[in-house]
Amino acid sequence: MIQMISPLDTVDSLLFAVSRALCSPFAVFVQIQGCVICLLLAAGWAGAAYVRNREIRQMKKCMKDGNDFAFLSHDIHDLEHSKQVQLPGVTVVMPLKGFGEHNLHNWRTQLTSLYGGPLEFLFIVDSTEDPAYHAVSRLLLDFKDDVDARIVVAGPSTTCSQKVHNQLVGVEKMKKDSKYVLFLDDDVRLHPGSIGALTAEMMKNREIFIQTGYPLDLPSGSLGSYCIYEYHMPCSMGFATGGRTFFLWGGCMMMHADDFRTDKHGVVTQLRDGGYSDDMTLAAIAGAHKRLITSPPVAVFPHPLASDLTFSRYWNYLRKQTFVLESYTTYINWIMNRALFSVHCYLSWGFVSPYIMAMFHIAAALRFHFKDNLIEEPVLNPNGLRLVGCLIICTAIELLSMWNLTRIEVRLCNMLSPEAPPLSLGAYNWCLVFVAMVVDNFLYPISAIRSHFSQSINWSGIRYHLKNGKIHKIDRTMEKGKKYSDLAAKRLYGKKAQSKISILGSLSRSLVNWRQPKKYDV
Repeated sequence: MIQMISPLDTVDSLLFAVSRALCSPFAVFVQIQGCVICLLLAAGWAGAAYVRNREIRQMKKCMKDGNDFAFLSHDIHDLEHSKQVQLPGVTVVMPLKGFGEHNLHNWRTQLTSLYGGPLEFLFIVDSTEDPAYHAVSRLLLDFKDDVDARIVVAGPSTTCSQKVHNQLVGVEKMKKDSKYVLFLDDDVRLHPGSIGALTAEMMKNREIFIQTGYPLDLPSGSLGSYCIYEYHMPCSMGFATGGRTFFLWGGCMMMHADDFRTDKHGVVTQLRDGGYSDDMTLAAIAGAHKRLITSPPVAVFPHPLASDLTFSRYWNYLRKQTFVLESYTTYINWIMNRALFSVHCYLSWGFVSPYIMAMFHIAAALRFHFKDNLIEEPVLNPNGLRLVGCLIICTAIELLSMWNLTRIEVRLCNMLSPEAPPLSLGAYNWCLVFVAMVVDNFLYPISAIRSHFSQSINWSGIRYHLKNGKIHKIDRTMEKGKKYSDLAAKRLYGKKAQSKISILGSLSRSLVNWRQPKKYDV
């Protein structure tokens, strides 16, 4: 009597065959490679945690020795009025686009810096129709004569990205006696002593070309926000060196003002003539001329993500991040970007592949364990489950290391901003962090490949087209179609609003006032 084979039995046989095939030498290599990637990431985050924690220990030691202002300076004598008045002038340039839920608080932390030297703030917008123009105008009315701040209307860009155009206009408008220029994104939440710490490092080492920092993402709860957090975390180890680094984040860059006045190394020319990404362009210039980029251990900034950050907005953000690899300044820079493109894509899918293979091993093992009426005794290779166990252990080590670095950076941020509401690690969902790790690494190569073949990107409603690594065409026909940005739920365009400062005024009066003074005696 012929025994009928059901479709389910066919699936079982196929499942067992796939599980056995995934124990081949090449498949075992791929799975072991995934474990190695996890351990390398864990080691990198452990090193970054050591650097950040060393700064915490130093601050605690200073506080124990009687310096209650260790969050401003390790040496309390540097806070004396006689030294504060000798500090060089700094111009803070903030290119703006739109107005979001966290911008108001971020701008306040920038305006209320406790830097004791001359400090100038330039808020750069492309037009008076930008909602940021009216929000900043009302904000500056609250501060009146307490800070040296003004709004500059830059107009639309024609040869470079709008952000780069706004930055260059800000450099043109800065005071002639400013020694340093600090570029900040509108999503940077500064600590009271951030500008002073960056300036002190520039004064200590005159060989520094650029100083930078990095954000600590605060996920809002959506999968998209966790994907952004996971995307930034591997990069964070490159900024937690406590000194020299080859990485550069455009959200925080301090440079010598004279480098722009004299167009040193062609910084203005390279940015103005087709520049798309400010940090990638400046990093390429620093590499070509062997100039020093540093990241002090205190340059980590809380970065709350939008409460309604959807997955589609995360995808748009990822597209912009992968698109920067298509821009370049020199042939050597193009080679480095291609190498980074290839390595990142390989490692991303090399990270994801073992988890896909593990699903087959687990499914085959469960089917083998619970199914009693198998037509034939399948051969289940036990090495499959051994590989799964190894991957689980390495993943747990990786997540533990990521958790530890985040915990230490949260503690450091709380110490650097003692007047602010404390950040908490309890808001992080580590199951979503794991899911985001797999999703983000799976999507990265797809986004990078799409960017490579499209050679165009929609950034805040403006479409930029690249040719030979430079912007050669700017299409603004989509500008009014995109109302919100990707990360901060910012309204990008709006009608002119009437001046209503009652709400903003009440908010400002509720904030602490001790951060307002510029100079003080100890």
